[in-house]
This record gives sequence, C-alpha cells and structure tokens, in this order.
Amino acid sequence: MLGEAAIFELGLMIVALAVAAGVASYIKESDIPLFIVMGIVLGPYGIGRLWNFHVGYSETADQFIELGAELGVIFLLFFMGLSFSLKKLRRHRGKIAVVGTMDLLNFAPGVLVGYLFFQDLLVAFLIGGIVYISSSAVISKSLMDLGWESTPEADQMLERLVFEDLVIVVYLSVISTILLGEGADFRTIGINIALAMIFVAVLLTFMFLKPEFFEKILDTKSDENFVLRAVGLIAIISGFAIVLGLSEAVAAFFVGIAFGGTKHLAKLQQYLYSLRYLFGGIFFFWIGMETDPLLFRGIGTLLLLVIIGSGLYKFFTAYYGAKFFELDRLGSTRVGVGMITRGEFSLIIAALSAEAVGRYATPVITETVPAFAVSYVLIMSVLGTILMQHMDKISKTLNLTDE
Repeated sequence: MLGEAAIFELGLMIVALAVAAGVASYIKESDIPLFIVMGIVLGPYGIGRLWNFHVGYSETADQFIELGAELGVIFLLFFMGLSFSLKKLRRHRGKIAVVGTMDLLNFAPGVLVGYLFFQDLLVAFLIGGIVYISSSAVISKSLMDLGWESTPEADQMLERLVFEDLVIVVYLSVISTILLGEGADFRTIGINIALAMIFVAVLLTFMFLKPEFFEKILDTKSDENFVLRAVGLIAIISGFAIVLGLSEAVAAFFVGIAFGGTKHLAKLQQYLYSLRYLFGGIFFFWIGMETDPLLFRGIGTLLLLVIIGSGLYKFFTAYYGAKFFELDRLGSTRVGVGMITRGEFSLIIAALSAEAVGRYATPVITETVPAFAVSYVLIMSVLGTILMQHMDKISKTLNLTDE
C-alpha cells in the first residue's frame, strides 16, 4: 500500500499538471514547457532545496513517477506510430525522401557545436539528435489550433515529420543501446544494435504477414475489455523489448503502426488518449524533477549558439524545401517557422542521457546534456508556437502575400 505521504505527493503532481494544462490552454501555448517547469519547481532542485519535502521525496512516490514516465514514453511513441500510415508513406515516398534528406542537414548544427564545446563525439551525437527532431505533438496541435491542417504547407510539415520520426526511431535504437549497455565495447554495441534491427524486422514482418492478428485481438464489444487488451499488448511487447536490452519506445512505435492499420484506429485514439496525456504529462514532469536549473548557468553560450544556428538552419532547410515543391513565399515561410518547434522526442533523448550507465555515465552526459535539452526545448517550443500564432502579422509586415 502507498503511504499517506506518497499519495499526497502524487496528488500534488497531478494537480500541478492540471493547473499547467489550464494555463497553457488559456495562453494558447504548448503544455509541455509548463509541465517541465512544474517538475522543476516541485522537485528536489526546486522546493526540495528550500524544505525537507518535494514531489518524489518518498521512495514509493519516486518509483511510481519513474514508472509513469516510462509509460509516458511508451504511449507517446505508440500514438506516433498510430498516426503513421504505411500506405501514405508508400504513396508519397519520393516526395518524403526529398524533403527528409534535406532535413537531415539539421543534425549538423548540434553535432558541430556539441563537438566544439565538449570534444566528445557521443556528446555531439546526442546534442545533434536533440537539435534535429521537431515536435510532432506541438506542431500537429498548432496546425489544428490555427486551422492550417488542410493547407499545402501542413502537408509539407507532416511529410517532414514522418521522415524525422523514422530517423529518430533508428536513432533511439542506437543511442539506447550505447547509453544503457553497461559500458559495453564497440563489438557488443554493434551486436546489440543488430539485435534491435532484427527485432524491428521481425515485428514488421509479422505485421505484414499477420495483420489480422492485431485486428482480431481488439475485436470485442466490451469497451473495458478493448482497453485492457490494447494496453496489455502494448506493455507486453514493449516489456519484451526491454528484456532483450532494446528500446521499449521503438517497440511501442511499431505496435502503434500495427494497430493504426486496423479498423479500430478511431476507437484506440478515443479510449487511449487520456492514458497518453496522463502518462505523457508525468514524463515531462519527471524530466523537470531530474533537471537541476543551476546547471543552466554553465550552458548559456552553448544554448545561445545552438538556438541561433539550429533555428535559422531549420527555417531555411524547411523554407527552401517547400519552395522546391512550388509553395509560395507565405506557405514556405509557414513551413519554415512551424518546423522550428522542438518538444517530446528531444526530451526522450535527454531522459536516455540521464539514465546512462557504465563508462558513458559521465557528468556531461547525465547532467549537462539533459539540462541543455530541457532549456532548449523550453525556448524552442515557445518560440515556434508564438511565431506560428503571429504568422498573419509577420506576413503583412514582410509582404509575403505578394509574389
């Protein structure tokens, strides 16, 4: 049984998430930054520095929040897979390949600045990933809020996000193997990465050869049983990936793709969204709890260079990619501005860095990289959404409506 203190801590966390969601809705901003801020304020590096209490103070509450955060990652990647259409990918593969290849250039600013500051290829690779990936959740929400979802620029952004999502799934497989591999040598890491690819290949093969399995397993008239079956299968496959030493997030992504190809797609989105939102909120809160804001002071120059470099680089690669497909200046600018936003997947990379073990568990990887990711996401998610919200004013000021 949970003790009274643990229940109070969990209640305080959930109330804080509700307050943050309400404020985000009122100011028409993404709730991710506010969830992180709540975690910082109520965590050991916030009120924990002032009083002998904080959320996660009791061992029971701390373990529950860690488990909830892991479930948050699983549901975030599951929903990303759920919205992923293999048919659309095949239909638009040429276009997606072109814009996606151009988008890969956005690894460069993070890798170059990361290596310049730390002289470490792994740290540079981690910062490159954090900088590369735009936020599917925040961008999709902004498109709907602004009424852009049926525009050509929305198609451009979503096609880029599809490519980025595929890249980041492979990327997560690689870095999770490296960071959580107990300091294994390169041969062992190579074997583990190959094992991860085999696991994904087997899962994909099963999806194509036995698509009726996922259809039938969810085929029940009971809504309660439907939810239990769906969550149970997601948890089992993700847990099996962990047992094999692989990324549970990647497994959840492919389970999402499998479920997304069934007739139950709308029902899954309806019934499991609340779980995604709750545990996703706990994940972002946990990221804040694990972040010491005092570390921000030591990364100011790094943060400034990466924000300027990656922001401009992302804008121009997206802008000229859109122009390549004959969007006008206004549409291309919307694409460029929209892709600036960073969010959940940069934070997943931060979480993996914080949990690094063995020889890779250096202070730079377990503390500085996560602190950089949190501060970077806080700034870029707010900057991107604000720019999208004010595109009408920007277009008038820059006379973008005239060709």
